[in-house]
Amino acid sequence: MKKNNGFILLELIIVLFLATIIMGMSVVLFANFLPSSRLDATVRNISATIKYARSMAQIQNERQTVIVDLDARQYGIEGRGSKDIPSGIGIKIIDPVSGEILEGKYSFIFQTMGNIEGGTIVVWNSKKSMTIRTDPVLGSVAVQSVQ
Repeated sequence: MKKNNGFILLELIIVLFLATIIMGMSVVLFANFLPSSRLDATVRNISATIKYARSMAQIQNERQTVIVDLDARQYGIEGRGSKDIPSGIGIKIIDPVSGEILEGKYSFIFQTMGNIEGGTIVVWNSKKSMTIRTDPVLGSVAVQSVQ
């Protein structure tokens, strides 16, 4: 007797159909996570920029300024280039003196001792909101998710 060692066409069609369904579901699942991961990455990059400016102020013994341009949707260390804030992400500054700032340029100034002059950055998308708080005395940076 001869034994069949191959697949029949129906088996191949069923496997391809199931693989297509699984791939389609995974695309939808990852599409839901993309805005959240983009927000997390933006917050990490902004806080890393602030921490880097603080370190550079202490190491080089000269003042460093992080500028957040709310109109152009960019941030960066003065004189070292800037990075864009992705679309779909909102940003505002809460200044301890002026209150909520939604437009214009805002500067975080790091003195040589590491202390900072600046406020709190609030970054959000349609699903969640996060804050980047700076300690004016120590110059430390804390990231917090707001529900």
